[in-house]
Amino acid sequence: MPALEEFLARAEAVLARVEALLPAAPPAPDWQGAYAFRWRKRQGGQGWLQAVTHASRIQLDDLHNIAVQKEQIEQNTRQFVAGKPANNVLLTGARGTGKSSLIKACLNQFAGQGLRLIEVDKADLADLGDIIDLVAGRPEKFVVFCDDLSFEEGESGYKALKVALDGSVTAPSDNVLIYATSNRRHLLPERMSDNASYKTDDNGDLHPGETVEEKISLSERFGLWLSFYPFRQDDYLDIVAHWLRSFGCTAQQIEEARGDALRWALQRGSRSGRVAWQFARDYAGKL
Repeated sequence: MPALEEFLARAEAVLARVEALLPAAPPAPDWQGAYAFRWRKRQGGQGWLQAVTHASRIQLDDLHNIAVQKEQIEQNTRQFVAGKPANNVLLTGARGTGKSSLIKACLNQFAGQGLRLIEVDKADLADLGDIIDLVAGRPEKFVVFCDDLSFEEGESGYKALKVALDGSVTAPSDNVLIYATSNRRHLLPERMSDNASYKTDDNGDLHPGETVEEKISLSERFGLWLSFYPFRQDDYLDIVAHWLRSFGCTAQQIEEARGDALRWALQRGSRSGRVAWQFARDYAGKL
């Protein structure tokens, strides 16, 4: 008996040392304490949802000169949180025009009605199936947010996203949609050589080849496409004025800032909403 007790004591000591080397179990998501989450994953380990403690507070009213896009995504999200049919959304176009901000603003608009957001990096898209299974039984509605999405040839996340959108034997979950932003309309690089795969029939009808069909097939699985375009000068100045007002600037100060705002945009080579926000922060901060 003493030998058995000694063996058990040594075994317990070894197990305690092994457990100390193992990573801790991922914490359960705090569904009530946050409405935005990030998917995190240890190297070679299990993934988990990390609550975002300081989520963006941008509102739909803060986004100017994208009224059509704002109306469409707001309506789609309203249908989603109401339990009605809604589409996955792909937002593409010019940089800094409000694609990501529009998704964050929709979260703030509908968080009180049960909307939650899960941000997933492109490197973790292979885990989309696990993420959807994790939240499938929840009463909340989840938007899986993939920001600045684009793929190179052969990346694994490309296939995983296709399956999650509309390519699995499993029916899509009623409480999960995917909202993605990209500067590429078809999410993959498009080359001149792709045009060689186009064929014409005897009637002159143009048909894309397999290469083009493959590149189109992913973006085609998003039910709603929203396109964003570069802002005109007046649009840019309108956004500058909005942000300066939000920082407490007077009408006279806003008028006096016009020249500086245009020079700022010229230096950046862009009149985007992001550049307008950056200028307003700099100008108002100096005042």
